[in-house]
Amino acid sequence: MPGQWSVPAPPADHEEPSVPGSAARTPTADTDVVCLGESMVTFLPSRPGRLADVPAFTRGIGGAESNVACALAAAGHRVKWVSRVGSDGFGDHLLDAVAAYGVDTTDVRRDPVRPTGVYFRTATDRATDVHEVAYYRAGSAASAMSPHTVPPDGLPGCRILHLSGITAALSDDCLDLLRALTAPRAGRPLVSFDVNHRPGLWRGRPGGPEVLLELARRCDLVFVGEDEAAEAWDVHGADAVRAALPGPPVLVVKQGADGATVYARGEDGTADTVTTVPGLAVDVVAPVGAGDAFAAGFLSATLRGLPVRERARHGHLMAAAVLTVPGDLTAPPGRAHADRLAALDDTAWGTLRLGPGWTAAAGANEEVRVT
Repeated sequence: MPGQWSVPAPPADHEEPSVPGSAARTPTADTDVVCLGESMVTFLPSRPGRLADVPAFTRGIGGAESNVACALAAAGHRVKWVSRVGSDGFGDHLLDAVAAYGVDTTDVRRDPVRPTGVYFRTATDRATDVHEVAYYRAGSAASAMSPHTVPPDGLPGCRILHLSGITAALSDDCLDLLRALTAPRAGRPLVSFDVNHRPGLWRGRPGGPEVLLELARRCDLVFVGEDEAAEAWDVHGADAVRAALPGPPVLVVKQGADGATVYARGEDGTADTVTTVPGLAVDVVAPVGAGDAFAAGFLSATLRGLPVRERARHGHLMAAAVLTVPGDLTAPPGRAHADRLAALDDTAWGTLRLGPGWTAAAGANEEVRVT
């Protein structure tokens, strides 16, 4: 129910794996996280330049919620992805690729009429103006998700349900589904919501910022970038974001390279504890997918009951893993390695620098430098 801060404990006989999985798990009712949303086949350019000039593309997968699901499963958690894909080859590829990270895909439905969404992008950052993204997702299988096709009472039981504002932008039916999933109800898991304001997806559909604010206020754990809050709601600074979103027990305001500020209300309803955790110095290879990875790291540490500072640090570490590879997804650092880095004192954390290959480091490694 809204207002809860702790996550229900896992079954007493459950052992968290410490090694990332690489194959689909046997379906289980004991699920840590359900991630619901659209994933698409992504075509990545073979070289920098305008889409008109790129001669060839490499196929990948992309989707905020499936990215989170894959990262959490690779980190050893029991995760289900809930969505709809077409009964086509691209749908086959998505299911195979997501399952390869260890995600349970048995609750993904195949649509016999609507296609799987696809998109093409340039090699530059889609979060800036120096980019091109061409979406072919209108009328996709996922846009047909609704309270009828995905009944909230029919979702698998879980400790955390993770959603994003992207789903709300896909169609009126999808918005109805998110409203149903975020409504107060008996037995509701902790609901995590990444605002993910995408103005282009709301084009032609009124009220996008207001809808995102409405949904965020109904959730238990909210992720929002300081920059997107300014763009969507004209609120500036982390404290102003908290004033606009007073309801969620936990609010994570992402501040880019500067780090993140976490507002966490006491379980007894007491005033917020405010924790600001600086970001890391990272030798960036590609800046795409870091927000999803941050959410996965924060959720992973939340499932483990770690303190707020460590939750944010694990978010930064998971984001750094993605920032130092070309694509949206990568294997996260081993749990022991990440725990060691997250436990550094403030001085050592502030001088840490991570480069390509750091996730495979054990102990001292030239790509993990404390200067």
